[in-house]
Amino acid sequence: MDSEIKGAVREKYASIAAKRSQKSSDDEIALAQAFGYSDGQLDSIPEEANLGVSCGNPTAMASLRPGEVVVDLGSGGGLDVFLAAQKVGSSGKSIGIDMTPEMIALANKNLSRSAFKNVEFYLAEIEAMPLDSDSVDCVISNCVLNLVPDKVKAFREIARVLKPGGRLAVSDIALHKVPPPEREKSVRAITGCVAGAILTSIYKEMLEAAGFSSVEISDAKQDLNAYHELRAADAVEGSPASRGSCCDAAGEVPQDTDFDVNEYAASVKVLAIK
Repeated sequence: MDSEIKGAVREKYASIAAKRSQKSSDDEIALAQAFGYSDGQLDSIPEEANLGVSCGNPTAMASLRPGEVVVDLGSGGGLDVFLAAQKVGSSGKSIGIDMTPEMIALANKNLSRSAFKNVEFYLAEIEAMPLDSDSVDCVISNCVLNLVPDKVKAFREIARVLKPGGRLAVSDIALHKVPPPEREKSVRAITGCVAGAILTSIYKEMLEAAGFSSVEISDAKQDLNAYHELRAADAVEGSPASRGSCCDAAGEVPQDTDFDVNEYAASVKVLAIK
């Protein structure tokens, strides 16, 4: 089952990367702005780095400092990697990890068109990163950890690469409550979550079991219905698969829309210390 989930996610993101041949569309820019990115931030990165699949802005809460090593999990086209690189400066390093070859190719193309000298991208799964233990100051991620089938293993791997006292700063999707059966398909289609977003209480328990302390999970108060509105607009234009939510591997536009998905799920800010 885990391999099937990863295959579906990889296929979806490969499709997104393959269609990325120009700068971000107005809709993609609007979605990024809705989830916390400023015009200045979006203007400071390569034009093709914003894929319109964010659910927050982790670099805004990571308290990154010059000289630090930061790792972005599920780095996509490099949006957060490039923003983090600016914060850690030439004496630091910003590393992107992604399991989709097409995304790594896109990120490296974006890097080649930029002036960044402190950025690296690696093709790898989050559960098995090619990084030394106790080597990273901060791990960030943007709407990706909810996609990982084995979250216990992923959280343990994150703890492994972080230095003692290292930080986790993540934007993600989590559940307030489990949706009823008649709503589950639509909730998961709008929020993505092929592997399944988990309850915030379980999220915290898993992080603590992996060795994290001072775990804080807070609702970012963002409107997740924005994902459905964006994909519905794509469908009208005849290109429903051109992009998706942060984890919409199926690419479907749910028909059951007479409810507020925010009742069940939320974009959350996750902070924790190793």
